[in-house]
Amino acid sequence: MPRNLYPVVFSYSTILLTRGSDELFSSCVSNGPYIMSSGAANGNDSKKFKGDIRSPGIPSRVIHVRKLPNDINEAEVISLGLPFGKVTNLLMLKGKNQAFLEMNTEESAQTMVSYYSSVTPVIRNHPIYMQYSNHKELKTDNSPNQVRAQAALQAVNAVQTGSMSLNTVDGAGMGSQSPVLRVIVENLFYPVTLDVLHQIFSKFGTVLKIITFTKNNQFQALVQYSDGMTAQHAKLSLDGQNIYNACCTLRISFSKLTSLNVKYNNDKSRDYTRPDLPTGDSQPSLNAQTMAAAALTAPGIISASPYAGAHGFPPTFAIQQAAGLSLQAAAAAAAAGRLSLSGYTAGGNSVMLVSNLNPESVTPQCLFILFGVYGDVMRVKILFNKKENALVQMSDGTQAQLAMSHLNGQKLYGKALRVTLSKHTTVQLPREGHEDQGLTKDYSNSPLHRFKKPGSKNYSNIFPPSSTLHLSNIPPSVTEDHLRGLFLSSGAVVKAFKFFQKDRKMALIQLGSVEEAIESLIKFHNHDLGENHHLRVSFSKSTI
Repeated sequence: MPRNLYPVVFSYSTILLTRGSDELFSSCVSNGPYIMSSGAANGNDSKKFKGDIRSPGIPSRVIHVRKLPNDINEAEVISLGLPFGKVTNLLMLKGKNQAFLEMNTEESAQTMVSYYSSVTPVIRNHPIYMQYSNHKELKTDNSPNQVRAQAALQAVNAVQTGSMSLNTVDGAGMGSQSPVLRVIVENLFYPVTLDVLHQIFSKFGTVLKIITFTKNNQFQALVQYSDGMTAQHAKLSLDGQNIYNACCTLRISFSKLTSLNVKYNNDKSRDYTRPDLPTGDSQPSLNAQTMAAAALTAPGIISASPYAGAHGFPPTFAIQQAAGLSLQAAAAAAAAGRLSLSGYTAGGNSVMLVSNLNPESVTPQCLFILFGVYGDVMRVKILFNKKENALVQMSDGTQAQLAMSHLNGQKLYGKALRVTLSKHTTVQLPREGHEDQGLTKDYSNSPLHRFKKPGSKNYSNIFPPSSTLHLSNIPPSVTEDHLRGLFLSSGAVVKAFKFFQKDRKMALIQLGSVEEAIESLIKFHNHDLGENHHLRVSFSKSTI
């Protein structure tokens, strides 16, 4: 079952921490220093267990992992534990499709089991199950078939302590893989942009280059990391997950390529190590600052998280443990690059509470235009007795989360917006015969919705508020002076203006501040330019 990356509630049944197949080995356990024979699985291998026999529901540093795929390797099993702490020992029982993983602390083991109890890990389409082991620790012997597991652990520890570079790790197949991943996005209900991919894949390490393309009627991408180990961790964590609720499923494999040759930095390809590359003829240039901003705020993807900093999770090896027990599973989810945002499914709460408004300037129409950049606004209600507060209802919870993540904290008419999910599930219209001074508006049939058509190109052009605006639908007779004058008339400072080289219907205009740009977008989106042309205004990721 594919998993959802954003913005989703993981709906898996909680894994019951019962004795399960850990009992398979009870006949091999005797009193004293416990010895578990894995002869049936791995020849003459054996492991000594030191500790009490107890129920797997009782926390232990040792975690029993079941239902592994036949071709699993040591690196993949270790990767299951890495986001939660240091893996200190490993016993592979390949013949039984099982393994025992020992973590450095009981706390990190608890974090791992707690997280995976709600988010089932999947490796090569196999759901993996885990529970606490009966045993407190694994004691390693020198069996020949365990050498590989120990080599894998030593390689990881060397990387974690900085005594070995990632590129030199190959003892367990961890560094021998290509650093380039081939990504296919199936069930592409919502368009997926290059920046969306960058945000997702950069949670596991530095992404150097991305190329996107369509092949066999499928949206595909090549993603290059600096090393094969990072690529392997990303593949393990992301393969089979959904980017959006119930759609856009990632299918990931290793590419035969070991390096990508990127010629242009634009919406189809990006070399993050070469911000000086041209964009090609059809697009304005992207400077280094813009690329960095794009890397931090990917459009079209839910980035807000109650656990802070969804954009800035460190690479897997650098993850620190959460201090509070109640946040451990959340921190681990974040570390593993999977966000569990309770209640934010596409069918979830679509109503936001917008507060700290300037009641002298804000109208329902103003909020409709601004929030409409991030989704289709159905209804707006400014509260009658508290006019600095409003309710904004989007067409679904995904759009509400997207608007909230981009607009919370932005300044509008001198005041910083506060945007949160509302306890209301719908915005009620006034009853017939009851006047509310025009404070409640129904926009469900508005012709100005940007996202009515599935697959609309507007999905690919969702960006955070910026001082540069993208203008489109400009008639041939309208000049630069005309458009500059239009924006100057609202009191904005126009810093720069540029028509698109090959399409004069579009232009970029850079204003004095983000706040000026927000207010100008509200004022001039759908402005009548004559000749049956209404100006379209959106935020741009580019600068002039």
